[in-house]
Amino acid sequence: HIPGNVCFDWGDGDEAAVNTAFERASHITKLEVVNNRLVSNPMEPRAALGHYDPESDRSTLYTPTQGVHFILPQIADSILKIGQDRLRVVTPNVGGGFGTKAFLYPEQALVVWAARKLKRAVKWTCDRTDGFLSDAQARDLVSTGELALDADGRILGLRVTTYGAIGAYLSNFIPFVLTIGPTGMLTGTYRVPAAYVNVKGTLTNTVPVDAYRGAGRPEAIYLIERLMDLAASELGLARDEIRRRNFVTPDELPYATPLHHEFDSGEFEAIMDACMTKADWAGAPKRKEEATARGRLHGLGLATYIERCGGGFPETATVRFEENRTVTLILGTQDGGQGHQTAYRQVLCDRLGIGPDEITVLQGDSDLVPSGLTGGSRSLPVGGAAAARAAENAIEKGKTVAADMLEAAAADMTYGDGSFTIAGTDRRISLFDVAAAAKDPKYASDGAVEGEPAGLDDTYTQTPDAHTYPNGCHIVEVEVDPETGVVEITRYTVVDDFGDMVNPLLLEGQVHGGVVQGAGQALIEQTVYDPDSGQLLSGSFMDYAMPRADLFPTFDFSTRNIPCKTNPLRLKGAGEAGAIGAPPALVSAVVDAIGPSTGLNHMDMPLTPEKVWRALHNA
Repeated sequence: HIPGNVCFDWGDGDEAAVNTAFERASHITKLEVVNNRLVSNPMEPRAALGHYDPESDRSTLYTPTQGVHFILPQIADSILKIGQDRLRVVTPNVGGGFGTKAFLYPEQALVVWAARKLKRAVKWTCDRTDGFLSDAQARDLVSTGELALDADGRILGLRVTTYGAIGAYLSNFIPFVLTIGPTGMLTGTYRVPAAYVNVKGTLTNTVPVDAYRGAGRPEAIYLIERLMDLAASELGLARDEIRRRNFVTPDELPYATPLHHEFDSGEFEAIMDACMTKADWAGAPKRKEEATARGRLHGLGLATYIERCGGGFPETATVRFEENRTVTLILGTQDGGQGHQTAYRQVLCDRLGIGPDEITVLQGDSDLVPSGLTGGSRSLPVGGAAAARAAENAIEKGKTVAADMLEAAAADMTYGDGSFTIAGTDRRISLFDVAAAAKDPKYASDGAVEGEPAGLDDTYTQTPDAHTYPNGCHIVEVEVDPETGVVEITRYTVVDDFGDMVNPLLLEGQVHGGVVQGAGQALIEQTVYDPDSGQLLSGSFMDYAMPRADLFPTFDFSTRNIPCKTNPLRLKGAGEAGAIGAPPALVSAVVDAIGPSTGLNHMDMPLTPEKVWRALHNA
């Protein structure tokens, strides 16, 4: 029995300092927000195939995951108790994950167990209805935020109380998703001297909640951005002006927040200014007049965001030189549609000076690497950094071998465009010729690293000691049809800071996808249970709405990048940013559209046509 169904009660920050700030405040803004429950719905449902080889007494599990190593020890050691050496986990191509496929589900262990018992392959596949009923769900929390401000609208303190409906039992990452994950981001891009947060994880008769794109950061940014809009309204300030008065400035960086984060880089006001310019913020009143003439309600929404990502677990990469004059890169991260094959090839191309067709990227096999996991926008910041370092180490080894082959000093060797060259001369030798020669045992003790075997192959583990902090601004324009309550997005502008970029096209695709998922939460998606029986009422696409491409205009996306100072590649994670900035920006826009008619200064997501229509007609 758990009193009050409270599974955990967690607090962070300086409560005494916050109380003092509220005593000094000239104005206090208070708001309760609901972050609606979602189903992640990746394109490919879950599946598992178990195979058993009696000769080796070894099992193989084929299953779409976000990293084979997270589930392997749970199945092999904790459940079946066969030992990790007797289980191999293989993940082929994955049709989306968004956090849902990072965890162990019962069926994955069951097919391995059944295959061992029956001595034959056993397959299980999840249909969409199964997914609605059993896949880890997302969000579902109620937060009350209070901002203490001085007479000029500058923040003195922040107090937050959150109740998270975590489902019927404690899931894999939910303690992180409700506590450490979001709380550090509750202060947003703003200078907040004091903050305190209390979080209660409450058990409910629902599917358990776990990490989903953003994993706590969308919830945090949604709260602070809605508070900023409300404070601006109450104080008679423009929404951009109250933000200007409170942004952390570049000369304050590195900036330590009151909730244990340190921003290393960023130009938050400049990002907002760039976004306002691209969105033609100044021209919005004219567009409002045109919309009004057509009988539409025009709204303009603004949100800035920052998130912590690109850290956490170590990642290991192996660069291996093959006899057919190609390079194989082996990693523990897992591509789920993000474009890892392209991005990792680019990382190696930039360092080795060879073509992408000369590189093979291998992922998704527990026999190949000892660890790894995709999640938290960390594949390139951590996995890419490991790959880059392994390639650089291989080059350093190669200089010793190339110097011997060219009868020169290793200190005189340079590298570029796929060849080693004696500085100041045209004498050179290709990387692959050196790699072949380096397999001679005589180089085993003369290599760049003492005691390594012969060859240029290198394995490097990148252990991040800090996170990256991508940030940006979203500006949205909407038109609301007062006859139907339908919200039409007419313009969507995003300016982001992702540090140095590897592949701008893939990066933009990540932002587009995140914006669409964030817009889905803001406007149409919601998991609904019968309050008396606990029966899921939105258990299919007949009852659970999903965003479609025709709901969106062309996105105006650009970057204003400031190199990251905490990452070897100087980049910042980008996988979750769109889903973080979109919900508060869209709610800001819809409230701006219907506020004058209804007197409302906030509405809870999702802003469905029915909810908007009722707000307009019940005003």
